[in-house]
Amino acid sequence: MAAQGEKVISNDEMSGVQALERKQPGLPLRPGKVERREFEYIRHGTLGFIINFEVATGQIGQVSCGLTRTEQDYLNHIQATVAADPDIVRWHFVVDNLNIHQSESLVRFVAAESDVDETTLGVKGKSGILKSKQSRAEFLSQAEHRLVFHYTPKHASWMNQIEIWFSILARKLLKRGNFTSRDDLKAKVLAFIDYYNLSMAKPFKWTYKGKALAA
Repeated sequence: MAAQGEKVISNDEMSGVQALERKQPGLPLRPGKVERREFEYIRHGTLGFIINFEVATGQIGQVSCGLTRTEQDYLNHIQATVAADPDIVRWHFVVDNLNIHQSESLVRFVAAESDVDETTLGVKGKSGILKSKQSRAEFLSQAEHRLVFHYTPKHASWMNQIEIWFSILARKLLKRGNFTSRDDLKAKVLAFIDYYNLSMAKPFKWTYKGKALAA
């Protein structure tokens, strides 16, 4: 558990979210009949989302949305997260092992936020902290930094709580949604997040004996 003045964020990307518009409206429920949906659709492109799940409160925090999922996109998201809450003394980010979570630019940002001399970082691919993905991850995991990244085990990104929330978003909005454009998709996802934070958000409870996680 984080100490006072610290915040734990479960963070990941949901990329390739499709803006699909059904060609015809669905047929509603009738006695003895399930709802029927048009199987043909129009593609309006895709969006990617970078989303923070605040572990202590269960609320969704910073959200970034765009056409790409690059190193710079992720850095911009982390910088916006930190800037939005300057009173936090130490940030804990729970993430998977994707390369953009262990990038050179992220190392440089964490070093600057943690008063680490940038001249000690070395050169990417050649020396020092920046030499390899492993050396960068080791630096980003150091507990004394203002921003600390906690990496899930390889092939176990499902342990990150944001993945549970992504499944909620998919079930309650994306699976049955009808989106006339990428802007419409973005607006409906953001509206769902507002609704979720107001009426549904609470911390997830890890359970034992193989029971499902309770939302």
